[in-house]
Amino acid sequence: MATHPRSLHALLGGGAVADVLLWRRRNASAAAVVGATAVWFVFERAGYSLPSVLANALLLLVAILFFWAKSASLLNRPLPPLPNLEVSDVVVEKAADRALVWINRVLAVGQDIAIKRDRKTFIRVILILWVVSYVGMLFNFLTLIYIGVMLSLLVPPLYEKYQDHVDEKLGVAHSVLSRHIDTIITRAGQAKQKKTE
Repeated sequence: MATHPRSLHALLGGGAVADVLLWRRRNASAAAVVGATAVWFVFERAGYSLPSVLANALLLLVAILFFWAKSASLLNRPLPPLPNLEVSDVVVEKAADRALVWINRVLAVGQDIAIKRDRKTFIRVILILWVVSYVGMLFNFLTLIYIGVMLSLLVPPLYEKYQDHVDEKLGVAHSVLSRHIDTIITRAGQAKQKKTE
């Protein structure tokens, strides 16, 4: 086996999340699989919708807190402990900074396509959007999220185990795909030149 400069654990960010994704914390990983499956079942197969479940959960929470507060005042008990229900400026600024980075990346790709007329980027964006559209036609949004969660919990340990083989095959697939994209770009450029002549 060849040695890799960075381990998969480090690439996944290290820490607890990487441990769960790589099944080093088996109980937490199994709980994530069971939890995701239960959520998918409740929403997809049992016919519940997210707004109705959220509304019912909040209704139950408000009713419990109301009756707890009322009974506490009648029985001279302490009120229910509620945390400070505010979003801090720091959290909002961090979220805005992260969103700004992603928005600027999308705008840069749009600029490359529209102003610089980068055919390679244009074809990649078209292919990615077509794949997303095609997969979106096959599944609904919740099922796609469920598949994504399951893949994120099942693929990393398999990749870690067979990393050398997967890297080799992905390298071959990448070179073949790059050749095909270059051929498409070359043919599109030749067709454009013929039209202008």
